[in-house]
Amino acid sequence: MEKLKRTIETYVPACEQEERDREIMLRFLKSNGDCLTRDNQIAHFTASSWIINESRDKVLMAYHNIYDSWAWTGGHADGEADLLQVAIREAKEETGIEKMKAVKDEPCSLEIITVEGHIKRGAYVASHLHLNLTYLLEADDRQELTIKADENSDVRWIYISELDKCVSEPWMMKWVYKKLMKL
Repeated sequence: MEKLKRTIETYVPACEQEERDREIMLRFLKSNGDCLTRDNQIAHFTASSWIINESRDKVLMAYHNIYDSWAWTGGHADGEADLLQVAIREAKEETGIEKMKAVKDEPCSLEIITVEGHIKRGAYVASHLHLNLTYLLEADDRQELTIKADENSDVRWIYISELDKCVSEPWMMKWVYKKLMKL
């Protein structure tokens, strides 16, 4: 937990959204010892990946079943404080790609994301927050892709210039993806 705290403390916010979310994350981390697991049903830490190709004109996205939209890869920390490793693990699981590298070890974005109540594996999951750190990864866009049927129904490289035509989540497009598109 100390490493995660340092990562968030040293992160330099790029905008007001990140500044406010960073403050809340640090307060939540300090007062919630279970915030790395889903045992905390109010909020817990997650990690996402913005996976770009070598020419940086495409991003790897999955068609997310719950959000019914093209989305980045990512998932729950599940007790792991090294969120870069969580982001890499989730990227591999959700896309099938095996070879990727972190452009840098620090997050490139942070955000608090609302998750509406939904059914997962036959059980209702109440609305909650994801305290998310995003990492910039790079991968060869010629690698074979596979879907993870319990989470997504398609995986593909999308031209960054066309992303706004594919994403159907207005908040994510405005506050997260537009920021990441500039990396």
